[in-house]
Amino acid sequence: MNEQKTLIVSSSPHIRTPRDTRAIMLDVLIALAPAFIASIVFFGWRPILVTAVSVASCVLFEFGYRKLMKKPDTYGDLSAAVTGVLLAFCLPPTAPWWLPVIGALFAIVIVKQLFGGIGKNFLNPALAGRAFLLASYAVLMTSWMPTNFQHVDAATFATPMASLHQGALAPVGLGAMLLGNVGGSIGEISSVALLLGGAYLVYRKVISLRIPLSFIGTVAVITLIFSRGNGHFAWMLQNIFSGGLLLGAIFMATDYCTSPVTPKGQIIFGVGCGLLTVLIRYFGSYPEGVSYAILIMNLTVWMIDKNTAPRRFGTEAKKPFAKLFAKKEKEAAK
Repeated sequence: MNEQKTLIVSSSPHIRTPRDTRAIMLDVLIALAPAFIASIVFFGWRPILVTAVSVASCVLFEFGYRKLMKKPDTYGDLSAAVTGVLLAFCLPPTAPWWLPVIGALFAIVIVKQLFGGIGKNFLNPALAGRAFLLASYAVLMTSWMPTNFQHVDAATFATPMASLHQGALAPVGLGAMLLGNVGGSIGEISSVALLLGGAYLVYRKVISLRIPLSFIGTVAVITLIFSRGNGHFAWMLQNIFSGGLLLGAIFMATDYCTSPVTPKGQIIFGVGCGLLTVLIRYFGSYPEGVSYAILIMNLTVWMIDKNTAPRRFGTEAKKPFAKLFAKKEKEAAK
């Protein structure tokens, strides 16, 4: 008996790949592991507690919300776990245990699930959670501690970004910034660890280099030119390797759901993030500008994609202000 085969024709895009959301999120978690290990080395047990509470809260809130709304469970795709780790990485190691719980509630329920879940949120949940916590608990979110290898008074300790915000170079060497022997949030201190994670994501083809390079490159160019009276190269390097620039450019600005899909749009998005980061750092009241820059650019993704999408075959190219000119011609004809 001959076996009858059925040909199924569906709309584009036609993609066949064994990788699913869970596999991609697992790669992201693996890429975040070096930065997590570095945080434990320099801050001790505190990052373990904050990260564990953050991840557990994100997973439980997603599970509970979808059960309450009678929707299919999605916690198994690991996206909530990734949000939990990234949220924890944005918190200081001194954060009390309940702080990531509140941030997780806002990130998962308000920012992610109320808009339909993964793929439908227009803001990065982890960054939105951080912004909410910063607005609500500013003191706790800006209380830093020295690393295990720094002999300074914790009461007077400041991060490199605090010095840069005052227009002065931070009193730490580039080596300390690269390795992580500086103050800051849990996941942002070790530039080498973040670059290793980014290289893994590029190797696994989880992300492309368009957004990270355009983001970091824009910050590099602007800070090199406008050094605020400091040495140009030293000022540029400290702006790149301190604060949350690498964490944001590699792991948050590249979020599939909240970044453009077109190659040209991704470059525009990265440049916009870099420009806003420098403007906030130079003229804002808060030393760091990465999270707000990404959130602002998240709101423009629909417009970027709309104006950088390739022209469909057989259609006329869109002309800027075509409707405006057509309306004026029509009025003139009358």
